[in-house]
Amino acid sequence: MTTEELRLPDVGSSLVSRALDLLAGRTIAMLTGAGMSTDSGIPDYRGANSPRRTPMTFQEFVGDEANRRRYWVGSHLGWKAFASTRPNPGHDAIASLESAGIVTGLVTQNVDGLHLRAGSRRVVELHGNMRGVTCLACGTQFARDEVAARIESDNPSLAVPDAIELGPDGDVVPRVWQEFAVPACRVCGGVLKPDVVFFGEFVPPSWARAAEEIVDGADALLVAGSSLAVNSGSRLVSRAARRGVPVVIVNRGATKGDRHADVKIDAGTSETLAALAQGLGAGA
Repeated sequence: MTTEELRLPDVGSSLVSRALDLLAGRTIAMLTGAGMSTDSGIPDYRGANSPRRTPMTFQEFVGDEANRRRYWVGSHLGWKAFASTRPNPGHDAIASLESAGIVTGLVTQNVDGLHLRAGSRRVVELHGNMRGVTCLACGTQFARDEVAARIESDNPSLAVPDAIELGPDGDVVPRVWQEFAVPACRVCGGVLKPDVVFFGEFVPPSWARAAEEIVDGADALLVAGSSLAVNSGSRLVSRAARRGVPVVIVNRGATKGDRHADVKIDAGTSETLAALAQGLGAGA
C-alpha cells in the first residue's frame, strides 16, 4: 500500500484536528501494536476479523518436547513469510516524525521488525523480535538466519508453501510436524527459543525500563494499533496519564486504555498516522 493509495483523513476533521492541537509543539513517545502491521499483510490477534488463535505459552514450550517441535515448524514457516513483508505508510510516517525530531522514541509490541526496516532508530521491541535465538540453558545467542539454515538442512523434506496463514508473532499452524528435527544449542545441546516473549512469560526488566524511559522522556504519548489488552502496553498508557501528558490513541475498536485518552481516533493506523505526520510538518 502506497501513500497515494491511502484515503487520508481530513486533517481539519474534528478528531484529527484535536489530536494535532494536542501534539503540536510537543515531543511524542510512540506505542504500537499488531494493528500497525495489518496493512503489511500481518494479521492481529484481536481485530474484528482476526482468526481465532491460541498461541503457545512459555510453560507449554519449555515443558514438552512435542510442543517445541510443533512450535518450531510453525515459527520457521512464519519467519520465512515475515521476511517478505514490507513497512507500510504508517511505519514510514513514524520514521519521518522521528527524523523531524518530533517522535523521540518508539515502543512496539510487534516482533516483525518493520519499524526498524522503515528507518525508526530509537526502538524498544517490548515483546522481542524474530531476528535472534537464545539457548535457555547456557544463554548462547544465535542469528535466526543460522538456525533457519540448520533447520532446512536437518529437515530436507520440510515443504514450505508459497502461501501460508501467517500469525502476528510469526507463527503458523503446521500441518505436519511430528517428524520435525528440532534445532538444539550447538554449545551445550540445550533448548533453543526465538527471542520473542511468549504468552505467560515476563518482559525482561531491562526492556521494560527502556520503554518507561521513552514514555517518561516525552511530552505526549501516541498509541497506534493496539487494543492494550496486554499489561505491558496498558501500563505505559497509565504511566503517561499519571504524569498528566496528553494521550492520543489510534485504533480500530475499543482499547483498554480508552479511559486515559484525551483523543481516541477509531480508524486505520496507516492513513491516520500519515495525516498526523503531514499535519505536524513531517509528511512526505
